[in-house]
Amino acid sequence: MSDEQLLSDVLSEFAHTLVTDFPIQGILDHLVERIVDVLPITAAGVTIIAPGVAPHYLAASNESALQFERLQTELGEGPCFEAYESGSAVAISDLRVDLRFPQFTPRALAAGLAAVFTFPLRDGDERLGALDLYRDRRGRLNATAMRTAQTLADVTAAYLHNAKAREDLHDSVLRSREIALHDALTGLPNRMLFLERLDHAMLRCRRSDRLAAVFFVDLDQFKSVNDRFGHSAGDELLVAVAGRLSATLRPGDTVARMSGDEFVILCEDLEGHLAAGEIATRVGNAIAEPFNLSGNEIVISASVGIAFSGPGKLLSENLLAEADTAMYQAKRLGGARQQIVDLQEQERSEHLIALERDLSGAATRGELHTVYQPVVDIDDGRVTGVEALLRWDSPSQGVVPPSVLIPIAEKGNLITEIGQWVLEQACDDRSGWKRPDSQELGVSVNVSAHQLMSTDYVNDVAAVVTRTQTDPALLTLEMTESVFIQDAERALVVLNELKRLGVLLALDDFGTGYSSLSYLKRFPFDTVKIDQGFVFDMGHDPSSFAIVSAIIDLAHSLGLQVVAEGVETVAQCADLASLGCDVCQGYYFARPMSGSDFSALLCQQTVDGSVYLPTLAIAS
Repeated sequence: MSDEQLLSDVLSEFAHTLVTDFPIQGILDHLVERIVDVLPITAAGVTIIAPGVAPHYLAASNESALQFERLQTELGEGPCFEAYESGSAVAISDLRVDLRFPQFTPRALAAGLAAVFTFPLRDGDERLGALDLYRDRRGRLNATAMRTAQTLADVTAAYLHNAKAREDLHDSVLRSREIALHDALTGLPNRMLFLERLDHAMLRCRRSDRLAAVFFVDLDQFKSVNDRFGHSAGDELLVAVAGRLSATLRPGDTVARMSGDEFVILCEDLEGHLAAGEIATRVGNAIAEPFNLSGNEIVISASVGIAFSGPGKLLSENLLAEADTAMYQAKRLGGARQQIVDLQEQERSEHLIALERDLSGAATRGELHTVYQPVVDIDDGRVTGVEALLRWDSPSQGVVPPSVLIPIAEKGNLITEIGQWVLEQACDDRSGWKRPDSQELGVSVNVSAHQLMSTDYVNDVAAVVTRTQTDPALLTLEMTESVFIQDAERALVVLNELKRLGVLLALDDFGTGYSSLSYLKRFPFDTVKIDQGFVFDMGHDPSSFAIVSAIIDLAHSLGLQVVAEGVETVAQCADLASLGCDVCQGYYFARPMSGSDFSALLCQQTVDGSVYLPTLAIAS
């Protein structure tokens, strides 16, 4: 076969490999072997050189070529470096008379090298390395061989460029996948990677009948850390927590960051449920140890929800959701604890979620209504006003008690909308009531902390008062001490604005909080409502009797009216009257009634034109 045919075959082979993903090493090993077939040389080698990186051998046709490539790399000297630096071919037909490489030449001669011809590997302006052709006898390569060698060097460079681009793309894809599957802050696996590993774990569990557990970990006081020390400290804390969790677990376990301050852990091959409890305890103890971050000591705790693989649990998302539910149950129990899903609690939670969903739009669907409980003068039983109470008739759940309704409305951010509806309804109904003595009745409406702190609450109240033509002095807004817990200063501003509007303010459930006396001193209340728990215990608990007496005396000394709630017996009514209570309400006088029923009650004529409830004790 002619030299031209051999060269054509080699070029054809490399034209084919340029569009393949064959390994670089294998292709270049084949290349240097084929070059020896094409050209009048003893051996061939390729050295890759990159700026700032130590040269490294890539391919050699035989052991002698490998020796010469390594020798040049070791010395940092030789024809390959000359060709790389100059960008031109280096032809040494007799190594004995060439003086350019004082270190390489004597050692190469001793190893049997007689002549060397080196060609730069170039990709445009980029230099890649050099192709070395070795001979064990002196003599030049003719012009055709030199051109052929340069052609093969160019083909080699083209292949290297193609392979490098392919490897760069592959590395980029791998890096992108790593980024996509890991949390940028902590470096931990993210939700996507965790679910992948959980899928594999659940398949292994089904094959081996071994137990796996998922732990959902939520930091209990993380928001307060951000509020107190700033978000950078919060990020530093998350990184530190990630490190502690990783150090706490076994080598084969997986810890991932879900989002925010939520972490999840996957542990496989557990001996039993007790082993999972021990892991959860270690996790909780590790997080409870103080963190020293940027000079600040931070103490937090964690709520840990636990879910186990088992029969019927085929979807990793479901197992993760169960652990999440267990974590929230731990939160509701006070946090800083571990919890396996309580099915009864889960059922209650699902029931509340359904109620929250149904409550949205209940007002527009006509499901909400107000009832009114009369407030009476304790001395003669005369009706002086009413308290408006919210009721919800859920189509799917029936009548929902206020103790359930109000927390649901607050949790679903519906309380402001619903509270405004109650205020408007109560003022509308009050405007239609006519007493025989032409005296106006007041109406009391409960206000939640969410309502009071909303941006436009005072304006909303003013708009209702104006639209319904209600005398502000006949509207009492009732609130508990909870409105002051989050932001007492903001609450004081709002209450003063309401007072300037002319409405009355009542502190409800007085005596059950922690700072009642300071609230009475600082805030512009008109009325104190004694909590019904004290009223209920008055007859058999001397301390409750003493507390009620003290509240009445204190309120009167501050010029406040006193209302007693939950009055149910003649004895309670008599005791309150003896203590000087001003007005009362409760089942003893009347149960809450519809607006139309109360309107009918107002039409009952009496001797002096006043309205009285048909109560046996009052009549007597």
